Amino acid sequence: MGCCSGRCTLIFLCTFQLMVALERQVFDFLGYQWAPILANFFHILVVILGLFGTIQYRPRYIVVYTVWTALWVAWNVFIICFYLEVGGLSKDSNLLTFNISAHHSWWSEHGPGCVRREIPASGDPSPDAQSYISIMGCLLEYQYIEVLHSSFQILISLLGFIYACYVISVITEEEDSFDFIGGFEPFPLYHVNEKPSHLLLKPVHQ
Repeated sequence: MGCCSGRCTLIFLCTFQLMVALERQVFDFLGYQWAPILANFFHILVVILGLFGTIQYRPRYIVVYTVWTALWVAWNVFIICFYLEVGGLSKDSNLLTFNISAHHSWWSEHGPGCVRREIPASGDPSPDAQSYISIMGCLLEYQYIEVLHSSFQILISLLGFIYACYVISVITEEEDSFDFIGGFEPFPLYHVNEKPSHLLLKPVHQ
């Protein structure tokens, strides 16, 4: 019963993790955040692997999911430090885009309540003139939205880590007990060699 409830909970957590990761992947694609895009891609693959291992009673796959979950928590802690500018990090740098482009988080211009305005640099109305983008009226700054995203990922990952360890221990105990009673032996523990009935009825020649 404990294994069933633990497996069901882990299946639910993996499914929910998959949905949240896909949602985050979409917004990272919109912001051209290449480092998070790669991290989300591997996260989606490992979550699918963990989901398959949970359904099919494959503890090795769940172990891979558990190890990755710990790395995923560390990655999201880094994202939180990046957007809160902890330890010399700057949210305005191009670190998450591998310095390929100057794009930033999609939420920086499309957050809740944000109004985007283009202001010409020198008041020149010509179409070739460069303009600055001004964002005003945001109800929540984009860095805090990213921090909330990462914090939620950490919470789900910690729950998944705990339940994955529990499911691994239960499945391992069940396999050990099954092996102890001879469930994996090719032959029974007690094997009686019996002669065929026609040999028992055959008369003895003198």
